Amino acid sequence: MHTDDGAIDASRLAAALDRQEVRDLHARYGDVVTRRAWDELAELFVPDMPLELDLVDSEPRHMAGPDQIGEFLATAVSRFDFFEFTPLNAVTELYPRGNPDEATARLWIREDRHGAAGSGEPSEWTSAFGLYRDTYRRIQGRWWFATRHYRSLARTGPVSAVLPFPDLD
Repeated sequence: MHTDDGAIDASRLAAALDRQEVRDLHARYGDVVTRRAWDELAELFVPDMPLELDLVDSEPRHMAGPDQIGEFLATAVSRFDFFEFTPLNAVTELYPRGNPDEATARLWIREDRHGAAGSGEPSEWTSAFGLYRDTYRRIQGRWWFATRHYRSLARTGPVSAVLPFPDLD
């Protein structure tokens, strides 16, 4: 974070802090989903945030805002007696189009889960792998999810699948 003359490079320091704050947003989302604390999504998403959910084996679903997304997630996760969301890796681009209050990222994730008795899910351990392509907006000094596009990549379990890899351009 220093220039050639040993001084602190303020722009690099600010960028490092922004990257860390976006990573923290990823971690907070994982924590909220794992704890099933759906009301806390409002602290992470801009109020009208759109989500496109592409599980590949069905038509993509579209929803918007933390309430609608939380209701969907609550239903989807209710069939598991154990569910853990883990961010695996993220590549963040800061300030696209020169806007210091925007960022984008590819967030690679894993979900580990166990079907609850009577849920119709296998009572064994399964995992799902996916990719979020997100945009973020800094509002009043804090980063928020602004848009999310999710794509399933693979699943383990009784019907394991490796799904077609998405075009990343």
